[in-house]
Amino acid sequence: MAPLSIHPVILCGGSGTRLWPRSRAAKPKPFLPMLGETTLFQAALGRAAPKYGFAPPLVVTGVRHVEHVEAQLADMDSTIVVEPSARNTAAAIALAALRLDPDSIMLVCPSDHHIIDDNAFRAAAQQAAALAAEGYLVSFGIEARSPETGFGYLERGDPLPQGGFRVARFVEKPDRQRAEAFIAAGTYAWNGGVFAFRVGTFLDELAAHRPTIFEAVRAADAAGGQHGRQFHPGAAEFESFVPESVDYAVMENTDRAAMVPVDMGWSDIGSWDALHMALDRDEAGNSIQGRAELVDCRNVLVTSDGPRVSVIGLEDVVIVVDGDEVLVTSHAGTQRVGNLHGAANQ
Repeated sequence: MAPLSIHPVILCGGSGTRLWPRSRAAKPKPFLPMLGETTLFQAALGRAAPKYGFAPPLVVTGVRHVEHVEAQLADMDSTIVVEPSARNTAAAIALAALRLDPDSIMLVCPSDHHIIDDNAFRAAAQQAAALAAEGYLVSFGIEARSPETGFGYLERGDPLPQGGFRVARFVEKPDRQRAEAFIAAGTYAWNGGVFAFRVGTFLDELAAHRPTIFEAVRAADAAGGQHGRQFHPGAAEFESFVPESVDYAVMENTDRAAMVPVDMGWSDIGSWDALHMALDRDEAGNSIQGRAELVDCRNVLVTSDGPRVSVIGLEDVVIVVDGDEVLVTSHAGTQRVGNLHGAANQ
């Protein structure tokens, strides 16, 4: 059986607060080379590129970020859907779906995640696409290796004849005790926000469970216009509903939810601590980006875009220098970086 044609839909944007000061609202982390020379957005495009059998990508981004998308797409064959305003993932995915044939398979991918094993990603994409072609709404179930409290979880249900499993339950971010119980049970996976849908099935489910969003997005699509490779939906129509994530709007309500387990070295790079875990570290657990010298340090991340940073005798610390902004925090404190006035008012 020939591999299914899959249309990657790359959701591209973000507020840029969690990795402040390197990431800013005007240029958030998808457009930055956080792990090497390639940006996270470029890496997302590359792992689902046409040379691997995928259809040309469709990118959904906001007005504020379309310049970065255009620059990093370069001459790649792509459609860019430009959201007039940020209205969360249910509407963003619906906008993309309306640009595709109802029988197409869409693979929804965040643009700001890090994946080590691209081959595992592509194998899971084909398995998820096969389930989507059968009418399932499919999530990637990321192998949960530790009791993380910053992720949602999927509880594995009954196995499906075609492979994969039904989703028995979606669980929002748990506390530490519940997360540890999930890991011990061995039947839970992280919800990484990667989905495969048949376009018509997704739109039918959105219409059934969130008709207001569906009708508003359909009206915005009808009122929109094509400008080169950019499609601009109608702004007034697109702002006439309460925003919701695709998880709340569709996935937690449908009776067609399925999951494909995958172990692909995934990280959402959702904090400086998460970035540190994704980087190469020395025998003491330290990572350096830029100019720095560490003496008698353990589990320290230093990233500087210019000034030399010298650190002596510290443990579990993150130091970030970006222009004239300096962030110093414990690893535990990295989850609160977005609450800083500097991050909020960037």
